[in-house]
Amino acid sequence: MKSITVQQLNEREGVPLIDVREADEYAAGHVPGAVNLPMSSIGEHLDELPDEPFDVICQAGGRSARVVQALEARGYDATNVDGGTGEWAQAGLPLER
Repeated sequence: MKSITVQQLNEREGVPLIDVREADEYAAGHVPGAVNLPMSSIGEHLDELPDEPFDVICQAGGRSARVVQALEARGYDATNVDGGTGEWAQAGLPLER
């Protein structure tokens, strides 16, 4: 499974970011530009995933890692963000609400 750090995510441009946290977690603060597709319902929204490579984030990296593994098995080019939104915030990077 491919993974990147929050610092690498901050430097990336043009790569879609999928936030797999629940809607209330996402609303409380998310990485700018992230699209919310909760892990609990992502199977119903596979048609909404990008055709190109994309990154997946959650709060700490566990849920997103499981989602990336499942999506890779289906042929998607997904990369996990280690440390997730929690580490992003701890690094002092901006959050959207």
